[in-house]
Order: sequence, then C-alpha cells, then structure tokens
Amino acid sequence: MSARTRMIVLGLLVMQAVHASPGAHGPNGEHLDGQATSPASGLSRLPDGSVNVPKLAQRRMVIRTVKAVQGHHPQTVELNGRVVIDPNAGGRVQAPFAGRIAPGPQGLPTPGQAVRKGQVLARLTPVASAIERGNQEATLADLRAMRVAAEGRVKRLQLLEGTVPAKDIEAARAELASIVGRLQAVRRSVQGTEAILAPADGVIASAQVLAGQIVEARDVLFDVVDPARALVEASTPDVALASRIATASLPAAPEAKLTLVGAGRSLRDGALPVTFRASGATLPLAVGQPVSVLARLKTTVQGIALPAEALVRNPANETVVWIKSGAMRFIAQPVEARPLDAHTIVVTRGLSPENRVVVSGAALINQIR
Repeated sequence: MSARTRMIVLGLLVMQAVHASPGAHGPNGEHLDGQATSPASGLSRLPDGSVNVPKLAQRRMVIRTVKAVQGHHPQTVELNGRVVIDPNAGGRVQAPFAGRIAPGPQGLPTPGQAVRKGQVLARLTPVASAIERGNQEATLADLRAMRVAAEGRVKRLQLLEGTVPAKDIEAARAELASIVGRLQAVRRSVQGTEAILAPADGVIASAQVLAGQIVEARDVLFDVVDPARALVEASTPDVALASRIATASLPAAPEAKLTLVGAGRSLRDGALPVTFRASGATLPLAVGQPVSVLARLKTTVQGIALPAEALVRNPANETVVWIKSGAMRFIAQPVEARPLDAHTIVVTRGLSPENRVVVSGAALINQIR
C-alpha cells in the first residue's frame, strides 16, 4: 500500500471516530453527534445548537466531565417544612402578668446575644387600672392597721403570760404572722417587681420589649434557642411516608445533620407533620424559616447519579445536561432528573451509560451564544 493510500485510509478512520465518538449516543442508541452545518474554531454556538469550546477555554472555564454510570439509588421526596424551636434546647419567655418593662442588671438583651439559664433578662413592675390600684392601696392600708392591732395584742398577752392560756398567745401570734404575710403579698403586687429569667442556655432569637413598655399577661417577651440544635417540621399528605424514610438533608444547610424524630398521628390542614431534629456546630437556620427537606427513602430507583450543578436550563426552559461529543464539541441533552440529596441528582431518563457528562462548568457552557 502506497503512502498516499495509507494517508487516505487514516483520514477516513479519524473522521469516523469523530462522528461516532463514545459520548454521542442517546439513551435509545440514537446518533446525537450529527455533522455541524458550519465549521467553528473559536468559542461559539453552532447552528445545530451544539457548542464549540477550544481546549484553552475549557481549562479556563474548569470544564470537567465524567462517564455516566447506571445504578440503583434511593428514591427521594421533597417536603416543605419550617424551622421551629427545640423544646429541649430553648424556651419562650412570656409575661406572667400585666406590667411595665425595666432593664435587668445587664440591660435588655438583644437578638443574637448569648444568655445563661437563670440570667435576669428584664424586670416587670405590675400595673393596674386606677380603680384596681385604689382598691389595692385601700387593702394595704387596712392590713397595716390590722398588723398594728395584732402586734399590740401579742405584746399584751405576752405580758400576761402565765395568767392567760398559752393557746390564746399562740393564736395571737399566728394571726399576726398571717397579717404580715398578706401585707407583704399585697405590697409586692403594688410596689414590687418580678425578675424575668432565661429558661435555658442559648442565644436570644427574638426580643419584643423596650424599656418602659407595658405588656399584657402572656405576651411573648423573648425566644431563647440553642444555635446548635433546632427542629424542622415538614408536612406530607402520605401518612405512611415516615416509615419509609431512611435519611434526610436540607439543601439550604447541607452541613446540618437531620435525624427523624417521628410523625404525628393527627392531620393538620390535611397533611401529616413529620419532625426532624437538626444538629451541627452552627446551624444557618432561623426560627420560622421555610425550608425544603430532601427525604431519602428505603426504596430505590434506577438512574445515573450526577452532581446537582450538572443540571441547567435551555432557552426552552427544559432541564438539560451537556454531553461532550468530541475534543471541543458539547451537545445539550434534555433529561428527567430528581434530587438524591443536597448535592446530588439522579437522571432517570435521557442519558446513555456511554455519555460523558459535564459536571463542572455546565452553567458557563450554557451561556455561550
């Protein structure tokens, strides 16, 4: 075979390899890597929708690909939930009666401030209407007069000790002690203050008071939470879902560890509450924050696991991944996928195990026009 013939044969083999590269077939074996309608040597989108990315641009864009591998992966469901206070790692401070707020020894705490259990957060001075205060003052005056009379009677009986029965002296002393106790109780309700204490160690999640503010009984003054512990309350219409949950995670806080506590036995607004305990060094969660919970079930689904960043949207708002079909050519392939955990998705339709899928830099390729 002459040198010219060998060169022609080699060129045909190279062209065949380019057009039948391993990553160019769809899930049903269809050929995806068709002939581009126009050559391209720079960074550009070709008329057929594929993208040409030179090697130097691929390095700058940190384009990484992996070969798709079929496997069985746990099924997942996405649940809507919200963050609530863990009753064993926090507490709520309410006003025991109507009163006026006064700062404690260290002033009024602010949200985010660390507190210790038993620490004085504020002081509450009772307030009452004019009629109620007048009645209390009148009662206080009567009790003072009764105390003076009782003290005089005790003194007289003590001087006659030995001539009067001992039981009369004891009764007089008991009556005096009762009057003094009633007097102190009424005085505290009129003039005294009550210390508002922290119910647990943690940080102030919310503070609803200002110095001099008048609050009503049962008004919420402070919420105290442990920054390393919280509860996530999700809801689902499937009453048997909790028994099928293996693990769960939070896409908004991947570092948080979720532990299934259990599910309720009573529907709330047509859904069953499922409770998870979130723990970690520092949880980036706030009480009342709406979150999505990815619950991994004990059942499995067949598909191809990929990093979540491999999924992008095309101009038609379809979910696609980018397949590398040659040294510099990338093709957008529509797929069906579901989340596997906070970082991973599983493609159930649209990919073939021989495809090389872009797992890093897919968003940058998707922006090339």
